[in-house]
Amino acid sequence: MRPVPAIPQRKLIALALPNMVDRTESGAGGGASGSPGGGRASGGGVSGGQSIGQPSLRTRLVEVVRLFGWLGVIGVGGPAAHIAMMRTRVVQQRGWVSDDEFARMVGACALVPGPNSTEMAMALGAKRAGWRGLLAGGASFILPAFLIVCAIGWVYEDVLTSATIADIRRWVVPIVAAIVLDALRRLRSTAVRDARDGVIAALALIGAIVSVPELLVLAIVGAGSVALRARAATRTMTSLLAPLVIAASTTTPIVPMWQIFLVFLQIGSVIFGSGYVLLVFLDAEVVGRGWISPDVLLDAISVGQFTPGPVFTTATFVGWHLAGLGGAAVATFGIFGPSFVFAALVGRVVRWSQRSHVFGAFLRGVSTGSIALMVVVLVRLADEAFVGWWSAATFVLSLAVIVAVPRWREARRARVG
Repeated sequence: MRPVPAIPQRKLIALALPNMVDRTESGAGGGASGSPGGGRASGGGVSGGQSIGQPSLRTRLVEVVRLFGWLGVIGVGGPAAHIAMMRTRVVQQRGWVSDDEFARMVGACALVPGPNSTEMAMALGAKRAGWRGLLAGGASFILPAFLIVCAIGWVYEDVLTSATIADIRRWVVPIVAAIVLDALRRLRSTAVRDARDGVIAALALIGAIVSVPELLVLAIVGAGSVALRARAATRTMTSLLAPLVIAASTTTPIVPMWQIFLVFLQIGSVIFGSGYVLLVFLDAEVVGRGWISPDVLLDAISVGQFTPGPVFTTATFVGWHLAGLGGAAVATFGIFGPSFVFAALVGRVVRWSQRSHVFGAFLRGVSTGSIALMVVVLVRLADEAFVGWWSAATFVLSLAVIVAVPRWREARRARVG
C-alpha cells in the first residue's frame, strides 16, 4: 500500500482558517442579535431573507410591529414629528439604517403621492424585513390611529349633543387654523424656490379662486411647470395629465360604500405633500359633493390633527360620519392603500425623477400647486374660525406657541451642546 502523502502544515492552516472565521462570525453575530442593537444596519434588505448574524424573519417582523405600533400610539405632532421619532429609534437606537440612508428615504417618500410619514414606516419596515415588513410597518402604524378615530367618531355621532360639538369647535378651530398657517410658513421655502415656482403658485391660486376643480388645477400647474422647466415633452406630459383630468371629472351626489372607497382611493393616489394638503382635496371632493358640511370638515381636521398617528386618519372620521364603521374602514383603506404600492416603488420613482426632467418638473409643479391651494383653504378656515375676539386671541396665542416652542428647544439644545 502506498503511503498517504503528508500535507504541509501551511496548507492545513490555509484550509482550516475560512471555516474558523465563519464559525467565529456566526457566533458573534448570534450574540449581537440578542442584544438591543442586534442585527444592525444589515437588517432587512428587500428579500427579507435571513443572513449570518441576523435575527430570524419572525423576530424582525415582531420588531417592526412593536416599533411602528408604538409610534402609532404616541406619534402626536404631524409628519415632521413622526419622522423625527423614527430617526431617533431606527438610526440612533437600533441602527437599522445609516443617517444618510434615512435622509435618502425621506427624500424618496416626498417624491411619491400619499402620507409621507406612513410611507416612511412602510419603507423602513421593508428595509428591516422585506415585503412582509412593508405591510407590517404600514398596518401597525395606521391601526392605532384608526381605532382611536373610530372611537371619537362614535362619541361624536352618538354621545355628544350638537351644542357641545359647537362649543368644542369654537375653541379647537382657531388652533387648527394656527397649525395650518405655521405649516404654510414652513413649507413655503421648499414650495417656492424661484420665480417659476412663484408663477406656478399664482396660477394655482387663480384656478382655485375661479372655482376650477382642484385636481384639474394640479394637472394644469404640473403641465405649466413642465413647460417652464423642460423642453420637449408633449407625449410624456399627456400621459401624466390623463389620470388627473379623468379623476377631476368624476362627480355624483350619491354616497354608496363603493363610492366612498373610490373617492378616497383617488385622493390617496394623487395627493402630494404633507397631511395638511389633504384639506384641499377633502374640501373639493367631499364638501364639494355635499357629503359633509364645512363644519364637519373642520371637526374631521381637528380629530386628525390632535390624535396620534397619521394625519390622514381624518379620512377615517369622514368615513365614519358618512357610513359608520364600514365607511371608516373603506375610507381608510382607500386613502392608505396606494401608499403600500408607492412605498414599494419608491426607489424606482427616485431613479425615474432623476433621469427624467419632465417627470421631475411635473412633480415639482404639483407640489408647489398643492401648497398654494392650502392658502385658499386657510382663508375659508379662517372665515369659520374667527367668530369673536376670543377666537382671534386663541389663534394668535396658538400661533405664538407653535412658532416659539421649536425655537426655544433649538436654543436649549445649542446651550447644552
